[in-house]
Amino acid sequence: MSSSELQYIVELSGQHLLPVPNTGNLTPVSQRLQLLRDRAHAWLKFDIHSFKTITMPDIPYDQGTFFTDGHFYFWDDIRNSATIIPMLSKPSQQTIERNWSPGTLCTVPHSGKLEVFMDPVQNLIAVVYMGHDEPETLYIDLRALDSDRDHPLAAGRTLFLSEVPKYNDNDDIRTITTTLKGCGRYIAFQHFCMLSVEDEDKGNFCEYVSQLQIWDWQHSTTSKSVLSDIICYSLMNPTDFCFLEDNRLLVVIGNLRLYSIEDMSRAPQLLACFLMPLTLSNVQCLFSMDDLECSAQLQMQARQTAYTSDPTNQILCLIASGLVFVISTRVFFDLDG
Repeated sequence: MSSSELQYIVELSGQHLLPVPNTGNLTPVSQRLQLLRDRAHAWLKFDIHSFKTITMPDIPYDQGTFFTDGHFYFWDDIRNSATIIPMLSKPSQQTIERNWSPGTLCTVPHSGKLEVFMDPVQNLIAVVYMGHDEPETLYIDLRALDSDRDHPLAAGRTLFLSEVPKYNDNDDIRTITTTLKGCGRYIAFQHFCMLSVEDEDKGNFCEYVSQLQIWDWQHSTTSKSVLSDIICYSLMNPTDFCFLEDNRLLVVIGNLRLYSIEDMSRAPQLLACFLMPLTLSNVQCLFSMDDLECSAQLQMQARQTAYTSDPTNQILCLIASGLVFVISTRVFFDLDG
């Protein structure tokens, strides 16, 4: 092992970063070491009195907007258009604007889009939409972000959802909210819905159900990795989830539940449950995996990533019930402590 390689390993550890294996990275170790050192010294050069104005597009009230990994993402449902804007533009970054012809994102005619997830690193856009047929049917389609084509790495164009558990075949299911997120080879969809039940003994009653399903979208369009829970209260947005790494999932349903999704042939396995001090509503679970740490040269070489943030040394932000909880992710990995 050369001196540069040893220094590179030490620098990664000091910055709580993990090397990404098998990336085919051709950048010399000495250059990667210099990039890491520049990253570490960036705060020393930071001028708190400087600022930069970023021009943002006009955002309609009903337009989907989210921020992750240094980029603003905008989805205009009316125009079928996506815009991705880097917060601090670099020579290697550029604003991406993409418009789709009517009907190209959804294979079912006259359907309504519910949720959009974009991953520019994998050139992926995933769309959740609902057909107008009865009973209510949801679809998830995968497309290439830069074209109207199917994604070349996807196992298929459409991901197939498992049915929400019902008491009887004639029970009615109505969608309340949906959430779609992704992390690398995984896509997860959370479906919060109301189940109307007709029972001869109990009479007519309603239950609120949350169902979470995870796919390895590059290898299969079906999935056995499904979680279903009955929610005992009808609060607005009582559930959310986030990926902590490529095989751990944190689900917020009343409490914080940590699952392993390493074995996709079965339901996620519960690792731990963390109690919350109050019943949660309007839940937002915010955590960045920081998967886009790469130099300009690496971005030009198929965006090959050399390192990623260590998920065991990050901060998770949980917004719920008008409160903000800041949680160290160490508690989700040091389960014996």
